[in-house]
Amino acid sequence: MRVLIAGGGIGGLSLALSLHAAGIDDLHVLEAGRVEELGVGINVLPHAVRELSELGLSGELAAAGLATSEFVMFNKHGQRIWGEPRGLAAGYRWPQYSIHRGRLLGVLQRAFLERLGSGRLHPGHRVVSASEDGSTVFAELTGGARVQGDVLVGADGIHSVLRARRCPGEGGPLWNGITMWRAVAPGVPFLTGASMVMIGYFGKRAVVYPITRPDRDGRALINIVLEATTGDSRPMPRQDWDHVVDPAEIRALFSGMRFGWIDVDALIDAAPRWWQYPMVDRDPLEQWRSGLITLLGDAAHPMYPVGANGASQAILDARVLARALALAPTVDEALERYEAERRPATAAVVLANRAAGPEKCMELAEARAPAGFDRVEDVFAPGELQELSSRYQRTAGFDPALLNGRPSLSVFR
Repeated sequence: MRVLIAGGGIGGLSLALSLHAAGIDDLHVLEAGRVEELGVGINVLPHAVRELSELGLSGELAAAGLATSEFVMFNKHGQRIWGEPRGLAAGYRWPQYSIHRGRLLGVLQRAFLERLGSGRLHPGHRVVSASEDGSTVFAELTGGARVQGDVLVGADGIHSVLRARRCPGEGGPLWNGITMWRAVAPGVPFLTGASMVMIGYFGKRAVVYPITRPDRDGRALINIVLEATTGDSRPMPRQDWDHVVDPAEIRALFSGMRFGWIDVDALIDAAPRWWQYPMVDRDPLEQWRSGLITLLGDAAHPMYPVGANGASQAILDARVLARALALAPTVDEALERYEAERRPATAAVVLANRAAGPEKCMELAEARAPAGFDRVEDVFAPGELQELSSRYQRTAGFDPALLNGRPSLSVFR
């Protein structure tokens, strides 16, 4: 079986490594640009860390990222709404990592090159169209080249060419009116030193967490995401993901976020470069598959960056698809098994993220107590905060008991 993978990002490389681990080595990753260690911080949740660990990457992950110890949410006044331990401290068998996206991509790329060699990773080869002829699928590349395989997987991101082929009238991603500004800045870690915090509410909030261990001076790289409602919900025209902005625009919106344990203003000034993104997703599809072509990651189910789930869901896609291709008697059955498991699960996460996911408590706190509160117990019913958190963990597939107890997705050669 020859598998063609359009896209060499986190999802595409995770799929390639999973296929190799399952005994499928005739694969080719077709990446539009260069595979570079670029980007800002992301989180890899325990359900995805489990999968990367089973691929033999636990040591590399630990060296590249920071094991997150807790997740805490505050209102716009800096008052604590809800907090919970994360990773091993929450009873998982695997950590949660806060990590620079580029470093995670580097871990995956180095493992690919060590295990499969450079001849199966093809940078500068964008898939621009595809066709099928019986049991063979053909990927048309920039420059007129054409390659063939038994399966073609679209892991080519939110502007996926293969998704557009599947849904020609879909249009652009859907913008919810929120603009995000993202950066990485040197700073002193706060609270536990490995805390992920959110401050504010969906219309105006900050998401801040360290992604490296402190250096000798006690400083680490701090990931910062600032979000504000700047428009009305509507389809979003295509925007490059390297749109750099003047920090003065950000200071005008977010100055004054200073509390005893964090100074967001200082982090804004410390960041050497800020990128701007619209917060977008797409409606869940009724079907991913078209013949011998299927979708994975952001090509299949782009979602709001709520609950830190985007990269983790792409890794889970990769593992389930590799297992199906290795074990199913036919390619048709493999693609059906994969979609039957992953499409409903990811659609549920997309919709949960639109409703603010585990961060719903921040919206409720703003609606119920916009001037703040003396006791959070006066704002929420007993058990309400825990249920909001647990419900999302169940939806997204990282409930501790369920994750710890479910069978492995690994296929052994």
